[in-house]
Formats: sequence, C-alpha cells, structure tokens
Amino acid sequence: MGVDYYKVLQVDRSAKEDDLKKAYRKLAMKWHPDKNPNNKKEAEAKFKQISEAYDVLSDPQKRAVFDQYGEEGLKGQVPPPGAGGYAGASDGGGPTMFRFNPRSADDIFSEFFGFPGPFGGMGGMGDMGGSRARGMFGEDIFATLRGGGGEASSNIPRKRAAIERTLPCSLEDLYKGTTKKMKISRDVTDATGRPTTAEEILTIEIKPGWKKGTKITFPEKGNEQRGVIPSDLIFIIDEKPHSVFKRDGNDLIVTQKISLVEALTGYTAQVTTLDGRNLTIPINSIISPTYEEVVKGEGMPITKEPSKRGNLRIKFNIKFPTRLTSEQKSGIKRLLTSS
Repeated sequence: MGVDYYKVLQVDRSAKEDDLKKAYRKLAMKWHPDKNPNNKKEAEAKFKQISEAYDVLSDPQKRAVFDQYGEEGLKGQVPPPGAGGYAGASDGGGPTMFRFNPRSADDIFSEFFGFPGPFGGMGGMGDMGGSRARGMFGEDIFATLRGGGGEASSNIPRKRAAIERTLPCSLEDLYKGTTKKMKISRDVTDATGRPTTAEEILTIEIKPGWKKGTKITFPEKGNEQRGVIPSDLIFIIDEKPHSVFKRDGNDLIVTQKISLVEALTGYTAQVTTLDGRNLTIPINSIISPTYEEVVKGEGMPITKEPSKRGNLRIKFNIKFPTRLTSEQKSGIKRLLTSS
C-alpha cells in the first residue's frame, strides 16, 4: 500500500486549496530540519514527504491520478489500466502513462516563506552542509517567525511593520465631520507576476468629535513583495491650531479680552461657533481673573454619543488700566468703600 498524502497533510479528502496551504505551513514549520537538530534525519524525511504531499494534492491533475490509482499509479510503478485520459508520454501504441515530475521541497518552501528551504536549492537530501534557511538575515529565521518565542506563529509569511502617516485636520473638520481623499502609490505585482506601480485613492471618513491620535487603518496597503505580507497603512489624526478656540477633551475654550469696567459692571459675550452660529451670552456676575462662564452643550460632539456635546467654556483676559488720575482714584475709592 502506498503513502496516503491526505494523512501526511492531516486533511480530509475533500480539502480545498486553503486547507492544504494551512496544513502545509503548519507541518513544514514543525518538521523543518533546522527546528529538529536532535532528530534531523527523521525530520528531513518527513519534510520531504510533506512537500511531496502538498505538491500532489495542490495540483488538480496529479490529485485526480492519486485519487484513482494511489501513489504507485502516480509514480508509474504500477501501470494504471485505462490511464489514457491523462496527459503524459506514450510508448508507441502502449497505454498513455501519467508522468509525475515532483517539484523540489526547497522550491515549495521558498514559495511559501520567501527564503530557501533546508536543501539549499539542491532539490534533494544530499547537501546539508549548513542550511541556507538559517542566517540569511543574520538571525535564525524561526526566531523571526515566532511571536516572541514558543511555537512558530500561524501568521506566516511574516508581515512588514505598519506605515504611519499624520493626517492634519482643522477643528472645523473634527467638529462637523468631513471626507478626505488620500492618493497613494505603491509597488504591486500584476497578473503575470511582474512588479509594477499602482496608484490608489483612499477615502477617509472623519467623524464628528474625533480626537487627536485617532487611528484609521487600511490593511495591507504597503508595497507588495514576494514572501512578505504588505504593511498596514495607518493615518493618525492631528489637530491644527485654531485662531479662536482651544480644545480640552470634549470641551471648547475661548478667551475674550474685556476691560476692568466690563468685568465689574457686566458684559455680553458674542461667540461664533465652529458651524457658523452666533451666540449671545449675557454675563451679570462680577468677572474675576479666574472666572469661567460655562455654556452647556456648545462644545465638541461626542463620537460615541452623537446626541451629546461637551461644553463651551469662556475665559476672560481682563485689561487693567495702566494709569489713574487722582480724581479717578478717589472716585473709585469712594464708590467701593460705600458699597
């Protein structure tokens, strides 16, 4: 009885392409000879068998022959009767035989992981004098593939580090919400596998109330490269300084200059909001240098609670007179003493 490639890969006979890839990744990493220094010979044999199983089952023609005639029929050890339906070489009048040309374990491993396998491109088990899989990048490749130690990570091939870009927004943008379009250019491979440059426009929906530091992630929009998952592209919201308002969390702060007379006798604040409305706020209290007038619900929108807003806080910069005449001094003294 020949080898059962389905059992080798630990998959069902109905396994789809994704199932086969997942199984190969897991087993190839487990049985790579560099990961098994204490039982290298056994690992080499298993690694080659895993590669052969994937090669057969991932090729519809090879898989069809294997399903019907098994390993012996696939390798031509037993001439399969009626195999004429399969492409191959004819021996002049005899039955048409399927020709099995296995890919090397090295080629398959390299296709998945982006660096050579344990056999250094030799296509066989012969030359194991220093694996090319180790040290290509100055470190053990398996340390790179592990997520900080332990078993190899299932997120294989490795992913490039995220690319972060600042996205400056005006306070009006963050108050009302807006749409920004960003044009990016990146390296990709076309349908024939050739490298080319693609331009793309990314749309970013800025929601009302977003704060500085908010991140918008576009998965895998970095440059494409064989054997490496492209980087995520991350835009980070930044807030441009505003000429009138300062933001404090969900609150907006505005500072108005007033005279000492206004501070003592009453003042009406006029404020134009970020969406263009004019607010009139009469203040009848005495305005001290630390006084703050709070207008409820006129601050920034709260993203998670769209019906709510922060507050508008009005602060005051009181302009004191630089000189007072003796009459003004005595008048002020008389008024304030008598009060």
